[in-house]
Amino acid sequence: MKKIFYLFIGLIVMSFNCSSDQQATLQKESNEENLDLNLEVSTTLNILSLGDSYTIGESVCETCRFPEQLKDSLIKNFQTEKSFVLKVIAKTGWTTTNLINTIASENLEINYDLATLLIGVNNQYQKKPFSIYETEFPRLVNIAISKLKGNKNNLIVISIPDYAFTPFGQENENISKEIDLYNAFAENYCLMNNITYINITDITRMGLNNTDLVASDGLHPSKLAYNKFVERILPFAVEKLKN
Repeated sequence: MKKIFYLFIGLIVMSFNCSSDQQATLQKESNEENLDLNLEVSTTLNILSLGDSYTIGESVCETCRFPEQLKDSLIKNFQTEKSFVLKVIAKTGWTTTNLINTIASENLEINYDLATLLIGVNNQYQKKPFSIYETEFPRLVNIAISKLKGNKNNLIVISIPDYAFTPFGQENENISKEIDLYNAFAENYCLMNNITYINITDITRMGLNNTDLVASDGLHPSKLAYNKFVERILPFAVEKLKN
């Protein structure tokens, strides 16, 4: 009888020890998961903005251009959860060819979490053959995706503003028709390839009625116009960075 009693006690002790070991293991795993979560929350996110004068922000302050306004809006949205680093590759007058060549010389790392692409107005303005854009726009899209670690879902293509609705453009219908042609190609390409495309052209077409949307040079978007760009871009950017 005593043997049975001691055996029973022994089983209880063993069961208790196993339970304690399991609890310790579960607690360790939970702590590791929380550590991983904390590391993820504090991650620095890298933004890449590719383009021309509309991306570099010709005739507005550096913090007024849309990539900087987008970064600031993301900081406010995520508060202290994440930090953001912005890389802008853009210059006034650049065509798709100029942008491709410059990216190639930059030796960019493949570590970007979000990218914007706004390009083509100088192909139109410089009367380049449209076939160049048809070839090089898809190439730029693929280059951007490669810098996003292959994640095309985190690319945002932005439509080309219409400078016809500025003092410089004087509501020239030919400019608008050509801009429409470029935008239609880009939008259709994005639609067929499941890439986010955001239209901001209509905002710039209010430039003659609302002169506050035009920069002091009478040609490029103003800080206010870029702010309106960001209002449309931000919800998509937030969604992409949270996924």
